[in-house]
Amino acid sequence: MGTVNSREGRLYLDFRYRGVRCREHTGLEDTPANRKKLTKVLALIEQQILAGIFDYGHHFPGSARVEQFRQHDKLIQQQATGGKMLFADFAEQWLDEKRVEWRPSQYETIEGIQRCHLVPAFGAKPVGAIDKGDILALRRKLCELNPATGKQLSASRVNHIMTALRMILNEAAERFSYETPWRNIKALPMPRPEIQPFALREVQLILSQVRKDFLPYYTVRFFTGMRTGEIDGLTWDNVDFGARVIHVHQSLVRGEIQKTKTSSSYRTLSMSQRVYAALFEQWQRADEKSTFVFCARNGQPLNHRNVTRRVWYPLLDSLNFERRNPYQTRHTAATLWLAAGESPEWIARQLGHANTSMLFRVYSRYIPNLLRRDGSAFENLLDEEFETEAEECI
Repeated sequence: MGTVNSREGRLYLDFRYRGVRCREHTGLEDTPANRKKLTKVLALIEQQILAGIFDYGHHFPGSARVEQFRQHDKLIQQQATGGKMLFADFAEQWLDEKRVEWRPSQYETIEGIQRCHLVPAFGAKPVGAIDKGDILALRRKLCELNPATGKQLSASRVNHIMTALRMILNEAAERFSYETPWRNIKALPMPRPEIQPFALREVQLILSQVRKDFLPYYTVRFFTGMRTGEIDGLTWDNVDFGARVIHVHQSLVRGEIQKTKTSSSYRTLSMSQRVYAALFEQWQRADEKSTFVFCARNGQPLNHRNVTRRVWYPLLDSLNFERRNPYQTRHTAATLWLAAGESPEWIARQLGHANTSMLFRVYSRYIPNLLRRDGSAFENLLDEEFETEAEECI
C-alpha cells in the first residue's frame, strides 16, 4: 500500500511498482487539501498497477524511472518475441552484423553454409524453438550419403556447418535471454591431416625438372614455407633485397587480396641464399607489367588451381611421385628446418604460428635435439647436399 509523505514541506508519493520502491516528488506543499488530492491520485495509480495498465511516463513524465521501466519493458518484449523470430530472419541479421569483423572469405563461407544447409533445414522455424534433437537430426542428415551425387560430406565439412549453427543459436539465446539448446554436443572426430613432406633429394629432383618459368616460384615455396595464398599474393613492395627479408602482409583468397590468415601470420621471413637468388632471378625476368612477384602472362595473380593442374601434378606424375597437394611444400620447409636442427621458436615465426605448440603437435616425429636459432644450420644442410649432388654428377 502506497503512502503520501512529506519532505521539507513538500509532498511525495511512495509506492511499489514491479517490485521496485518508487518515490516521486510532486512539488506540492504539505497541506490537508493537497494530501487529500494526492491520496486519490495514489489510489488511481494502484488500481492501474493491479489492472496492468499503469503508464509511468503519463503520471511522472520527468522521472528518471520512466527510462528504467522502458528498458525493462523492451527486455521483456525481446524475451517474449525474440525466440519467435524465424531462424532465417535472425541468421540473416546476425550474418550482416558479423560482416564488419570477418574477412570477406570467411563471410562468404558462412553465407554459403547458411544458404545451402541451415536455412533449408530451419529457415521457417522460430529460432527459439530449435532444440537439441533438431540439431542432432541435422548432423545425422549431413553425414548421410547424398543419393543425387553419391558423395558424402567429410567430418571436417560437417563440423564447419555445425560450428556456424552453434554460433547462431548461442547468439540468439544470449540476446533473447533463454537457455541455449547447444549443450554437450561434441564435434565429429576427424583424422589428423596427413603430413607428406618431400625429402631433400626429392626437392632437388623436382626443382631440376620443373618448368624454368616456375623454378623461382617453387624454390620460394619449398624454402620459405609460405602458404599458397601468401606467395600468390606476394607483391614486389614486400620483397626487401637489401635486408634479405620478405614481408608477409597479405594473402590472395578467391582472387582478392585480403589480410593474412591470423595476426601471427603477419610476419617477416628471412631469405636463405637460394630464396634470394630465386627472387632476384624472378625480378630480372619481370617487365614491370605487374606488382605481383609471381603472375600470369596478363600480369594478374596466379590461379593456384590452374597451376596445380597444369604444372604441379604433371611434374609429380613425370617423376613417378605420388600426387600430393602443393601445401606439402610448406610441410617440407618445416621438416627440413627441423632436420637441420633449427630452433622451434625460429621455425614457428617463419611459418607464422603464434607459438611452438602447433609445431610440436604436427611435426613431433621430425624434431631432433635442437640447438641453433638463426637459420644457418639449414643453409649448411642445403650447401652440403647440393655440393654432394654436383660431385656425383661430375
